[in-house]
Amino acid sequence: MNVIDDTIDFDAYLQGPDEAASIRPAASWADEVIAAFERPATQTGAGLPWNKTSEIVRLRHGELSIWPGMSGHGKSMIVGQVGLHLMAQGEKICIASMEMKPAATMQRMCRQAFGCNAPNRQEIRDLHTWTNDRLWLYDQQGQVSPERMLAVGRYCHEQLGITHFVIDNLLSCGIAEDGYDAQKQFVLALATHAHDTGQAVHLLAHSRKGKDELTPPGKFDVRGSASITDLADNVFSVWRNRGKELAQEEGDHSKNSEADALLTVCKHRHGDWEGRIQLWFNRSSQSYMQGPNDQPKAMRLLADEDKVEF
Repeated sequence: MNVIDDTIDFDAYLQGPDEAASIRPAASWADEVIAAFERPATQTGAGLPWNKTSEIVRLRHGELSIWPGMSGHGKSMIVGQVGLHLMAQGEKICIASMEMKPAATMQRMCRQAFGCNAPNRQEIRDLHTWTNDRLWLYDQQGQVSPERMLAVGRYCHEQLGITHFVIDNLLSCGIAEDGYDAQKQFVLALATHAHDTGQAVHLLAHSRKGKDELTPPGKFDVRGSASITDLADNVFSVWRNRGKELAQEEGDHSKNSEADALLTVCKHRHGDWEGRIQLWFNRSSQSYMQGPNDQPKAMRLLADEDKVEF
């Protein structure tokens, strides 16, 4: 694990790239277009942690993904699990969480990585060693201005080679909930940054509260400006099945066969598939499984071969 703190001069990264660099002759895209025809979008990019999604959902460089969900429904948890899987595929990640301290983030990732509630000391040290040159954490709690957040993303791209930049969350970026134009401008800037640099950007956001938490929200239920999802390449909505939990607490087992959570692909600009992915929660490891009877598997960290196995 590597920590990014405010001793770095982020002011040097407040300015975006020169516009002249974005103007190129059409012929320069020929190889990219040929590759697009020869390799479907579902085969490009990194996969999610669940095998059943490998042919339908991919996380590609240069795209902005919004991860909305109600408070307490597991947005940060599921994105952390996705982050571990991205690193296992050779990606470099930076997580900027303004709500969780780095040690708390790493504690949860240790549980997810080793599939248990309390990994031993050696396992914890092994994971932290393995994350060197794979994972960076921005050590800043509270609010951060949109300009500073973009500067952190540019620094991560230019100086560290970060391929996936996670911002947790929109409310922590110094924009009022009713500041719709400011939200639009920030999300537009994030999308532009992703497209210009090739860095994948993941922005967590809150969903509006409906009459209850029992109905999965969609892309139109993100709290704030409609532009948040309009400008995104992908929208992955996270929902926790509170109805099932409440029924079980009352001794009603009629919902036992239902999934514990849904990850809804509400928007997938460069993919053909949209729909709901059913997931089951393993409490001890803080991980989501693809089937009701699946058990978490510990990562086998093969540092000498620079890879990982599950």
